Amino acid sequence: MINGGITFIDLFAGIGGFHQAFSSVGGKCVMASDWNEPSRKTYEANYGITPLGDIQQIMGEQLPEFDILCGGFPCQPFSIAGVSKKQSLGRKHGFEDEKQGNMFFEIIRLIQAKRPKVMYLENVKNLLSHDKGNTWKVIHDTLVENNYAVFYQLVDGSYYVPQKRQRVFIICFDKDVFPDIQFDFPKYPTKRKVELRDIIESDVDEKYTLSDKLWAYLQKHKENSAKKGNGFGFGLIDPNKDDFTRTMSARYYKDGSEILIYQGEDKNPRRLTPTEARKLFGYPDNFVIPVSDSQAYKQFGNSVIVPAITHIAEQIVKTIKEYEKGGARMRNVQEALF
Repeated sequence: MINGGITFIDLFAGIGGFHQAFSSVGGKCVMASDWNEPSRKTYEANYGITPLGDIQQIMGEQLPEFDILCGGFPCQPFSIAGVSKKQSLGRKHGFEDEKQGNMFFEIIRLIQAKRPKVMYLENVKNLLSHDKGNTWKVIHDTLVENNYAVFYQLVDGSYYVPQKRQRVFIICFDKDVFPDIQFDFPKYPTKRKVELRDIIESDVDEKYTLSDKLWAYLQKHKENSAKKGNGFGFGLIDPNKDDFTRTMSARYYKDGSEILIYQGEDKNPRRLTPTEARKLFGYPDNFVIPVSDSQAYKQFGNSVIVPAITHIAEQIVKTIKEYEKGGARMRNVQEALF
């Protein structure tokens, strides 16, 4: 698997955070899929691969040979904000969300047709506690029932980039291929490669500055939320004082409220630019953004943090190499004895 190179498929691919990670460790993407057309456009512009569409329309026999399945399956049905919004609208969430909540089982359908040796999955922090832990129990038990060894950990992206973004990473190994494998998540780096002050630009188009009307609305909304005893409201960031931002979500395009950049007492704050958003997720300087600002915000807001994904991808490759070396040593011992 290692000597011949790693191949992977990129499900719920978005703009390719997993692709960035495994390409950097020598992997080759042999298939990608995402239902969102603008995301497919960005993916193709950067990787030369046109992702397939809706995963529900992909049959197991369509899949090429591959080693690793990557997938950040839809998180909205399980996220705190997503659940709150759906409840307020009287809509179903979690696995009962028919449009997005059952996407995990589409992964199971495909692995039963074409067993990957390794799976690398990602979702929101709330996945572990959603429905009093029952959602995670179903996911964990289903993976185990399909004969995978399951390792998971909550990872805080702020150790890699200056953005508070906690996500659950789930690493699964086919027990037929790796019958007694152990996987340890890597320790956090001691220092970020880029800080907030390195990301924030000084010369920014005025179109990113909030209008008086929007700024007044956000301040009033925060004031009303405080009176109700909750913390809803904007997040104002001073790159000269703050270490990291709040989590950027896919709704950022609406008002930018979760990450507003302070511009002094005499000027309204502003949104991030798409270039700043790119840096906040750890995408390289040569990453192409071929879509509108609104679409770019949605795409980055749905993205994984690339350096965090890459760090764990490196650990997966290291673990496989060590396992294969151990197996080779054991075979040599057996040959010598018998």
